[in-house]
Amino acid sequence: MKLSIIIPAYNEEETIADVVRLVNAVDLGHVRKEIIVVDDASQDRTREILRTFPYVTTATHKTNKGKGAALNTGIAMATGDIVLFQDADLEYTPNDYSVMIEPIINGRCEAVLGSRFLHKRLVFWGKKKSPYFSHYIGNILIIRLTNLLYHRHFSDYEGCYKAFARPVLLETPVRANGFEFDNELICKLLRKNIRMEEVPIHYAPRTYAQGKKITWRHGLIMLLTIVKWRFAKIESATVRQQRKEAA
Repeated sequence: MKLSIIIPAYNEEETIADVVRLVNAVDLGHVRKEIIVVDDASQDRTREILRTFPYVTTATHKTNKGKGAALNTGIAMATGDIVLFQDADLEYTPNDYSVMIEPIINGRCEAVLGSRFLHKRLVFWGKKKSPYFSHYIGNILIIRLTNLLYHRHFSDYEGCYKAFARPVLLETPVRANGFEFDNELICKLLRKNIRMEEVPIHYAPRTYAQGKKITWRHGLIMLLTIVKWRFAKIESATVRQQRKEAA
């Protein structure tokens, strides 16, 4: 059994080395790891730092295309039985990998969502308060809209950690190049009735000064994406490839 970990990176020189080391250090027993980092045309030392890790498979975009485009590049490169998405910052801990992939390994489902809200509830007062109340409200809107339109009851769709049986990804092409990639992918899988579970994960949000990039504008695009893929026609990978060849 092999797990492919895809890490999209853009200007992450402050954290990318630590993330790669943490991912590599995780012991998954009999499950082998494949670490794939896609540098989305970083303007800092991200690419230079990645060269110091010979056990990491890397790809580089010549121009900045977005997180979704980087994930698509990584998916095309992956050879694992299971594929997991990992951000290039320190908001999430690879120690949660085991709980993320267990439902797929045991055959209960083909997709797993990591939920930040099953482990603990965010608080917005006191010394340990979350710095992003507006982000939390955006998350609530995304969760409720998705559950309403797709008739589900999941608690978090925006957590970084998501794991998939690789054939599911290969048969579900995603057009989005931005942060809404995850929303399009999950909505399509919900439409296709792919078996999906939710597990608790840990979360330590970083600030914009530390490199956080997502804003309310991205949230608006996510909401529109959720509505769009409730009704838009979903093409298989085979049909999409045939259309490309015909063009």
